[in-house]
Amino acid sequence: MKEKVVIIGGGVAGLSAGIYAAKNGFDTEILEMHSVAGGQCTAWERNRFRFDYCLHWLVGTSKGAFHDIWKETNVLNDRTEIIDHEIHSQIIDGKGNTFIIYADIDRWEQYLLGIAPEDEVPIRRMCKTMRKSAFLEPFALPPELRSPLDYIRIMPKFFPLFRVVRKYGRLTCREYFDRLHFKSPRIRSALYTMYGERNFSAMAFIFMLAWFNQKNAGYIKGGSYPLAQRMVERFTSLGGAISYRKRVEKITVENCMVRGVVLADGTSIAADYVISAADGYSTIYGMLGGKYVTKAFDHAHKNWELFPPLVQVSFGIGREVLSEAPIVLNFTKGMSIGSTRLEFGYSLMNYSYDSTMAPEGKTTMVMRFETQWDLWKDLEGDAYRAEKDQILKDATVCLETIYPGISGFIEATDVATPKTDVRFTGVRNGAYEGFMPTRENMMKSLKMQLPGLRNFYMAGQWLVPGGGLPPSAQTGKWAVQLICRKKKQEFKS
Repeated sequence: MKEKVVIIGGGVAGLSAGIYAAKNGFDTEILEMHSVAGGQCTAWERNRFRFDYCLHWLVGTSKGAFHDIWKETNVLNDRTEIIDHEIHSQIIDGKGNTFIIYADIDRWEQYLLGIAPEDEVPIRRMCKTMRKSAFLEPFALPPELRSPLDYIRIMPKFFPLFRVVRKYGRLTCREYFDRLHFKSPRIRSALYTMYGERNFSAMAFIFMLAWFNQKNAGYIKGGSYPLAQRMVERFTSLGGAISYRKRVEKITVENCMVRGVVLADGTSIAADYVISAADGYSTIYGMLGGKYVTKAFDHAHKNWELFPPLVQVSFGIGREVLSEAPIVLNFTKGMSIGSTRLEFGYSLMNYSYDSTMAPEGKTTMVMRFETQWDLWKDLEGDAYRAEKDQILKDATVCLETIYPGISGFIEATDVATPKTDVRFTGVRNGAYEGFMPTRENMMKSLKMQLPGLRNFYMAGQWLVPGGGLPPSAQTGKWAVQLICRKKKQEFKS
């Protein structure tokens, strides 16, 4: 009989693990608490408008180890269309001034020089650093399977990055911008407001634009839901099974070896291996009862900053509204939407570039803003519904400031809160991408195996600060590679 692998969670990490487990001959079952797979990589429809919850851009759309995973898991195939935007984002301040971040570093450099010739030296220095960062490539193998030769092979590519990492690896964006000594109020206002007013890693900012410059962080037409369903199709075609509406309550352990899981309804499912692609905190402190907590896990969950939870307000617009920039960021000070005072403004995504998101001649727009979990954790019933109603009213006013007269064309709306995210995915405190990449943790990660516990593996974005789909899918693959090593069988991708 085939050995059985049970995977907790049917998000991108769980689907990735399931695909590779099935490819390598295991009897594989994914247990998903929601009625659909994909986790936070999802979308929903209202009146024929699709409201996407996840995908803005995806690292690995053209090359590298992540690209290989997307091809192997059916995220990318001959029918998927990739859109590489010319503009990364457009920033609007309280005075109506705009600032553009171009995806092409050469073009952005010329734009910056045009508005601030007095800052030629720091502008060229920053853009040069970003170009060097294009050499960054993720490892294809998990740390446990890398040989000295693997590190030697990557050294020629990593060498140009060595000084960058040594110089800026422990800096926040604010500290990085301070070192560059920008003089232009326009540049300082835009960069400091967008990235400098929080504990955000300078390396994360630098790497992000380097990926865009390579055209290796495109948007996949159709968005999140079709992406996840392509993974489901690949998994089931390999003989894998997904069981929906199955919440895991406990991971069973005997003699320091996992034996399976127990569901919330009391059902026991036996397994030879268990991979948890669920929320990291719930797995370690809940399903495993806090019995296998390492110092690293404990330190991370007590000290590492989480991504603030999001509120998403979606609009279906009954006419075509074109936008040069896919994302507009409004950083007007002093705004509030509902009970949330907007410390970092709001973002507005105009999906006019994706014809699958709305009926012909119409447009889907999605507004997002950060909130505080404490505002939501105890909000229930009428108070919860009243807050959502007020959010929709305030968000519509904000939409009017960017597109005057637009409210008369609104045909569909939806408000998703942090509690929505927690209810359907179980993510801790609505932290949609797990740990914030900060100077304390940017170059760190958590191990996939726990000491003293055999045949158990962690996967998903809670292992890597910054989270997101690429590390989720990669750790899913790595978990199966580690199982194959344990069994001394060749891993098939």
